[in-house]
Parts: sequence; C-alpha cells; structure tokens
Amino acid sequence: MSDKYSSFSTLAEIEVDNRDYCVRLQERSGTVVVVAPHGGGIEPGTSEIAEAIAGDDLSFCAFEGLKPRGNRDLHITSTRFDEPQCTGLVTTSPWAIAVHGEDSKKDVVYLGGLYLEMCGRVRDALSARRFTVKTHSNPGLQGLAPANICNRGKRGRGVQLELSEGFRLSLFESLSRVGRQTKTERFHEFVAAVGKAIRQKGSLTDLVGEAW
Repeated sequence: MSDKYSSFSTLAEIEVDNRDYCVRLQERSGTVVVVAPHGGGIEPGTSEIAEAIAGDDLSFCAFEGLKPRGNRDLHITSTRFDEPQCTGLVTTSPWAIAVHGEDSKKDVVYLGGLYLEMCGRVRDALSARRFTVKTHSNPGLQGLAPANICNRGKRGRGVQLELSEGFRLSLFESLSRVGRQTKTERFHEFVAAVGKAIRQKGSLTDLVGEAW
C-alpha cells in the first residue's frame, strides 16, 4: 500500500497537530535513541514498546497517529520519514533503534538494519528468551537503505525491529488504544531482552564510546 503523503510537510498541510497526530520526545544527550516513526494508531503498540525500551536512560521519540480511524493515512515510509523533531534527534544521536509494526498474523520479530554487530546481539538476546527472530523476505523491510530512519544516526548504522501483528497482539490485552494500556508478561520479557542487548557493555559511556 502506497503512502497518502510523501513527506511530513505535505501531511501537516492537511492533518492537525495534537488532533490527528502528535510527536512525543525525550532527549537524553549523547545516548542511543529509540524511535517509533509510525506510533500511536498507525502501527499500534510500537510507541509503547519503543518508550519502554528507552526506559529512563535512552532518548525516545514517537510520531503518533491520534485519529479514531484512518491512522494508516499518516504513514510515511522509513526512507522518506522527515518529521523534524524525530529526525533531528536521530541525526544528532550516535545510532538509532527503530520499532515498527508488520502486518502478518505470525508471531515473529523481523530484525534488520545496518548495525550488524548489534543486530547479532539483539538476535541472541531474543532467541535466548525463545522469541522467533527472522529476516523479512521483503528487502524493503530489512532496514538496509542508508536513508532509512534507523540508519540516520551519526554512525550511519542502526537496528530495525519489524514486529508482526501477531507478535504485538501477544504483548498487550489488545491493540486498541485502551487495550495497549495493559501489558502482558511477554511485553516485559521482550523489552528486557532488547534492553539487555543494547546496554550490554553496562554503561551509557560505553554505548557511545569509540569502541562502538
């Protein structure tokens, strides 16, 4: 399905800030950023997951659909995503991890991005918790384009998590706005596994150090 809007500026000409969409942002200078470019009702559950992974020590940003219906209209594909606050935070951060929603009913995490070492760590951490981790068969969902929002950090490489609808359904009571307020134990297990992988060296200094 093609996007209704080719850029944020064209979207903002029609859609109304804080009625149809909003941006939520928490900047923690010098740290990795966890971003949900299709949050809220666009790809339900991705904002909540990204914010939980960020915790209280990593930067976080989400572009969220707020409409009662039709939030898919607000989707801007990752290689063209240009909402200024989110992209500004990503491009000034060392690297980014982007959380997306994929449409299939399978229970699977599709892992991608150009930060291959970190992808390996995330894969190992999730597999150890018995999550199913795969590479998506669609090259466009593998996070390999340099223009992808996950790869626009200072180091030109990042991690992309494409979470199937079936997988996201297992993390919440439901994917409705109200249902997403209730997280399952599996939600916390997933967030803990990803968080452990990206904080593996034990400190934010190491996260942004030259060894990375």
